[in-house]
This record gives sequence, structure tokens and C-alpha cells, in this order.
Amino acid sequence: MSVNNKSNTQIALQKFKKDFWGVLCFWMIIVFSLISIFAYFIIPDQSANANSGDLALRSQPPGFSVKTIVIPNNTPTALAEYWTGKKETSNHIAIGEHYFKNDSIYYKNYSAQPQLEEFKSLPLKLFNAKDTNNIVVNKTFYLGTDNQGRDYFSRLILGSRVSLAIGFIAVLISLLIGISLGAIAGYSGGKIDAFILWVINIFWSIPTLLLVIAITLALGKGFWQVFIAVGLTMWVEVARVVRGQVISVKEQQYVTAARALGYSDWRIIAKHILPNCMAPVIVISAANFASAILMESGLSFLGIGTQVPTPSWGAMIKENYNYILLGKAYLALLPGFLMFLLVMSFMLIGNALRDALDVKNG
Repeated sequence: MSVNNKSNTQIALQKFKKDFWGVLCFWMIIVFSLISIFAYFIIPDQSANANSGDLALRSQPPGFSVKTIVIPNNTPTALAEYWTGKKETSNHIAIGEHYFKNDSIYYKNYSAQPQLEEFKSLPLKLFNAKDTNNIVVNKTFYLGTDNQGRDYFSRLILGSRVSLAIGFIAVLISLLIGISLGAIAGYSGGKIDAFILWVINIFWSIPTLLLVIAITLALGKGFWQVFIAVGLTMWVEVARVVRGQVISVKEQQYVTAARALGYSDWRIIAKHILPNCMAPVIVISAANFASAILMESGLSFLGIGTQVPTPSWGAMIKENYNYILLGKAYLALLPGFLMFLLVMSFMLIGNALRDALDVKNG
């Protein structure tokens, strides 16, 4: 007779590896995460929030290329700016025509009507360049520009940071509150359980979006305020599930044995009860991650989410949805499509985790 020495975690991991869509979505989330973390090593516009724009270049198509004069910035780059963007970047001047004469470069600014532009000049000593070929370079916008003349590809990549960050932080807040209150309610019972359940039911009865809007207006508009507001509305489901799991698990024999050995209630909850309640919580967390992304996008679309100039997929849809009727629908559809991929990945990985952690399944 063979004996299976594998732990439940190893068995669940094996089952998860056999789920094609779960593994695919796992690696998709990893790719999204790596791109968002190392965004400033990828994007062309390395200014803070990729907010360097030129109104003369607004609403240009994908693949648009223009000659630019690059005035170098001699300020040393701080280490933090490799992750948050440069406060002072090299100045790029989009030009139409140019020529060199004596110790200066003469140029016309880029314009849809170049005949109306006049030649301007800059001294060559400004560039500290030995070769004049390095002064004027071609700049390509792979996905074109938005209505402010900003590099759309850079803004799109940076937008993933907001979506992933809102998911991680909101889920973390919901887990801290939900697990704590759910465990206390389920283990204590009596009046404490009744009071916490009353609080849970009150939050449960309030429409989520309305509650988020109320919290956002109370805390003010901003990056971190949205994260906190979304997190404070997602703990209810976690608390209800943890409470039910704790009520079931606390009657098990090993918990009774732990009490007989004189262990404190906090140790019994932390060491013996909660580890056996985490399977459904993990599945809920994956679903909450997707919900948080959608909620933040909705708030940004309404104008009470992340504020300009911080790039957000929801805000980008709001800024460009008019272009759907003007022949440039990709400006609104691309962030929506990426949001769809990210949300679908978390939903499918949640389903895969549910099947892998189900002891009745295989």
C-alpha cells in the first residue's frame, strides 16, 4: 500500500499547475507586474507621470515621427527618479526645418502650418556636443500622442501601476480588517459576535460605489485616498467568510486540545484556526483584486479617482472616449482592453485557486 506523504499545499500546487488558464493568467499577472515596476526603464518619456507633452503634437497617429532638438539636462539623476520619473528631463523641441550657421542652430517649431512659423536660434554651446548630428534626433511615438501631445505608450504603461497598486493595497486593507474582525466575531461569539455582525450588515447594506464616493469625498481626492476608500469597502465579504470558517473550525478536536494545553486565545486563533481558514479567503482576495481595479477605474472616469497628471486607465478612457466617434477609438479602447486582460486574469486565477484548494476535487 502506497503512502502519500505530500502536504495539502503540495497537492494544491500540483492541481493548480495542471490548470492551463490558471497558469497562463498567473504568468500574465507576473508580466504586468514586472512592466509596471520597471516602467521607467521601458517607456520613452521618463518624466514624472510621463507628463511631458507638446500641444503642437496632439492627437498624432501611432508610429508618428518628428525631428526634435534635444537640449540636455545636466542635473544628475537621483536613484529614486529611476522608479518615479525624472523631475527635470532633457528638453525636446519638435521642429520642422533646421540648419546650422556659425555657432548656432536655426529652426522652425513643428506646426501643421509651417509657413506661419518663424526661424528661431539656439547657441551650439548649449548642447555640449562635439557632433552636430546628436543635436537633432528623430523621436517616434509608437502609439501616437494624446490630446495633450503626450506620449500615449508611456502613459499607457504607467497606468498599469495605478491598477496593480490599487489592487494590492485595497486587498491588503480588506484582509487586515476583514480577517481581524471575522476571527474575533467567530471565536468570541455572544455579544461581541452580534455587535460585529451588526456592523458588517450595516456596511453590507450600503451600495459599494456610493460608500466609496462618500469616503473619497471625506478623505479628499488623491492617489492614496482612493486606495484607502476602496480598501475600506471590501473587508465586509472577507469578514463574513472568515467568521463562518472560524465558527466551524473552532469546534475541531485540535482546537479543544490547544485549549486544554493552556494556549492563549490569540495563539489558538493565529496558529491553529486562521491557517485552516485561508483557502476561501485566497479565492475572495483574487476576486476583490479584480473588483478594486474596476472600482478605481470607475472612480477615475467619474473624476473622483486618481487626479491629473497621474496616469490611470480609467482616467485615460474618460479623457479620450470622445475620440471613439472621431476615428481614433484606440485611445479609449486600449486602456479598456488592458484592464479587461488584467481583471480577467485575476478572475480566472481565482477560479483555478478555488479548484486547487477544494479538497473534494480530485
